[in-house]
Amino acid sequence: MRTVITLIYVVVFLIASFPVSGVQWLMSPKDKHRRDMMMLHYVQWGFRCVEKLSGSHVTVKGQENIPTDRPVLYISNHQSFYDIVVTYSRLPGLTCFISKQSVFKVPILGYLMKRLYCLGLDRSDLRSGLKVILDAIEEVKQGISIFIYPEGTRSKDGKVHDFHAGSFKVATKSACPVVPVAVSGTRDILEYHFPNIKKSEVTLTFGKPIETKGMTRDEQKELPKLVHDEIIEMLG
Repeated sequence: MRTVITLIYVVVFLIASFPVSGVQWLMSPKDKHRRDMMMLHYVQWGFRCVEKLSGSHVTVKGQENIPTDRPVLYISNHQSFYDIVVTYSRLPGLTCFISKQSVFKVPILGYLMKRLYCLGLDRSDLRSGLKVILDAIEEVKQGISIFIYPEGTRSKDGKVHDFHAGSFKVATKSACPVVPVAVSGTRDILEYHFPNIKKSEVTLTFGKPIETKGMTRDEQKELPKLVHDEIIEMLG
């Protein structure tokens, strides 16, 4: 029953996003930033509802570590589809998630992702990867944070696998801080018994930001391992 109700809610939420977007435009036809923030809050509210429908309880730690006066690069482990649900609703500002290109083909969802500056990555195309990184750097320069799962895909065994070093160029090339993010418990919601949704105890932890401005080349090379080890430590 929980699964059916959640699915119905998601469909209704997606369909409602079009008239909601129209109302936002009528309210602020000349203020794009305000429309973006209204859409952000709408999606965050929607994700909170999906979280509640799962019956899960989320414990958030270290949210005060997130800088609110400048964009950052969030680096997180990846266990489940629900990672995005519990994380995105707690980010303080506009944030671009980097996702696989196929997700953008989902009706309406792709529209919402583009509205919120998300970028699509074709994992089979090396040039696509380079372009996404360059686009992400430009987003940071425009004041938009970036969220990346540098393992490349969801972990099948729950372990934190090696990070792709290219993801960190978004921070080192734009001199923005890196915020490590650790998520645990989301696999219990969906992945262990797909397609059924079960309640779980989830912990979401934001680490202290790591400044990249002024880093030497050697420090930049060590950054992926530094963040990787920090996330493992945060997971306990």
